[in-house]
Amino acid sequence: MKESTRVLVAVAAAMAIGAGIAASGSASLVRVADFVAPIGTLWVNAIRMTVIPLVVSLIITGVASTGDERSIGRLGGRTALVFALLLAGTALVVMPFAPALFALLPRNAAAARVLPSGAAEASGQVLASGQGQSFGAWLTSLIPANPIAAAANGAMVPLVLFTLLLALAIVHSPPKSRDALVAFFQAVGNAMLVLVRWVVLLAPVGVFALVLPLVAHAGASVAGAFGFYIAIYSIACTLVLLLLYPVVRIAGAIPIRHFARAVLPAQIIAFTSSSSIASLPALVESANALELPSRVRGFVLPVAVSTFKLGAPVSWTVGALFIAWFYGIALPLSALATIAFAAVFLSFAAPGVPNGAFLLLTPLFVAIGLPPEGVGILIALDTIPDRFATALNVTGDLAAAAIVARSDSH
Repeated sequence: MKESTRVLVAVAAAMAIGAGIAASGSASLVRVADFVAPIGTLWVNAIRMTVIPLVVSLIITGVASTGDERSIGRLGGRTALVFALLLAGTALVVMPFAPALFALLPRNAAAARVLPSGAAEASGQVLASGQGQSFGAWLTSLIPANPIAAAANGAMVPLVLFTLLLALAIVHSPPKSRDALVAFFQAVGNAMLVLVRWVVLLAPVGVFALVLPLVAHAGASVAGAFGFYIAIYSIACTLVLLLLYPVVRIAGAIPIRHFARAVLPAQIIAFTSSSSIASLPALVESANALELPSRVRGFVLPVAVSTFKLGAPVSWTVGALFIAWFYGIALPLSALATIAFAAVFLSFAAPGVPNGAFLLLTPLFVAIGLPPEGVGILIALDTIPDRFATALNVTGDLAAAAIVARSDSH
């Protein structure tokens, strides 16, 4: 049985058993489901422990082995352009689609407007954060005073920028030093990929342990208006994800079936772990399966998982529409356009912390007349939607790499 098939069987089994536990209403069975959750956490941690050395080694070998700054600059420019076009395309798809679905919700559903569990606490935390960091503070955080601390804290954008600078410095090093360093980081990357393959062998067990408690708890709580929001969010993410396949076929010249088969392992890891960073090793394997050039996968994929959030237009647009409905506020088209525009150009600046994107969404809510407390509702309901958004993000990462690879070959 193929690895992807084994993982899909594990997902299906976990969903079936979890749904049965949720339907039974048995607290004892829910505790049994929770008992296996640490196994899934251990599996995700095993993947994440390879990410930092893999990111550093991929970027350095991808940039330093090229040895041409102008070529690197062109690659970076094409990557940024592809990111922007994919984000803009996602926003154009979501803007007419999401309002049409929200129109199905009744306007006078005040009885349903009871805050979900955790929303009040999340609102307080968001407001206490000062509605996000200033542009100046974000700008100064890009260059890490201590790159080791940045790696330890998971601050991926500063780490990526430091690694890019280090790679450029290696390019300008004497040939003997340059060759030695490139060979060293190539060896580190190869070793990390071997370690990843060992961890992936345990994927069916890890995925089962992650999905089972999620479904066991969510089965009874996803209902009413909150369930409608989660469904719209999930459908919108799935729609955009499926549209990426023909986009890659047209812009990347990769057959749909080939791309779908290659990206599936990364999608499964993304969905179960809610982490784009944790999906990077699987994305590298996917890029290898698609035979993307090493310099493209070594540059585009680490940058993409760190900064490129294709799910942002979906998350911000659907979230704004739901909060507008929840508080009975009419949201004009201009407000939706503001949210979509911000998602295209500001999503890369989201802090690398849990629910970091919501810190940027808070001042946008204020700007378009929505209560900032609504962000707490979105955070409280984010467990399931975040998994669909992460799967969309990693699919967008590989799609961007495929498109850049084709343009880089011309």
